[in-house]
Amino acid sequence: MTYIFDGSMPGLLTSVFEWFERKPGKVVVKSSDIFQPEAFAESFTVETNAAKADRVWAGLQKKLKKDWLRKFYCSYLSEIPESYNHLFQFACYVFENQIGAESNYGNENVIALSKYAKSVEREKHRMEAFIRFQKTGDGMFYATIDPDFNVLPLISNHFKNRYADQQWIIYDLKRKYGLHYNLNTVDEITIKFTNGVNKANPASVLMDEKEELYANLWKDYFKSANIVARKNTKLHVQHVPKRYWKYLTEKQLS
Repeated sequence: MTYIFDGSMPGLLTSVFEWFERKPGKVVVKSSDIFQPEAFAESFTVETNAAKADRVWAGLQKKLKKDWLRKFYCSYLSEIPESYNHLFQFACYVFENQIGAESNYGNENVIALSKYAKSVEREKHRMEAFIRFQKTGDGMFYATIDPDFNVLPLISNHFKNRYADQQWIIYDLKRKYGLHYNLNTVDEITIKFTNGVNKANPASVLMDEKEELYANLWKDYFKSANIVARKNTKLHVQHVPKRYWKYLTEKQLS
């Protein structure tokens, strides 16, 4: 049987609750956006229920330590289609076994979640290191990203603490939502862009008059600090993969 859920974390947790309530046997979990009906396969659509989801999450909190709760959440944020089924199977496995079952790396779901979480954590650290803000004319600091994984929920506290004295927006162009810090709280936002607007690099007329000067000063500093004789492109790309260069002011050399 295939369980179809709405792709949300509460929906996934509700799926776990439904399985224990129904015990239908072997189940595969898929999100509704990738599910393709099969002629002779049975399916069940899970209706997301906050109360049921909360009970499952509370149960996982009793069964797992904080590091594994984070791995579970990070695996969900990977948005990899196969991860949903691994998350479902992992949760069922944890509930059906004694505390400490997550340490069994002979279990394919334990291995899968460890792998997904590691990839997401790596992306989180790279976003924290490579995001560059541009100051707009109204004093807002603006940055866009399009990471492989949905890491915005993981980087919120880092930027709130690091840039506590300035308002900023970090917008995920791929997922079409962002975070806005107003000097007090961080809120989730969506932006309706006008057709033809460059979402990643706003027009210069919208930017602070000193923004271009600061960018040029940084580029000049980068050029002067660079030691050509010690250039090691292979090592550099290992630490700063090319797909992140678009975020770095120093890589936009004129």
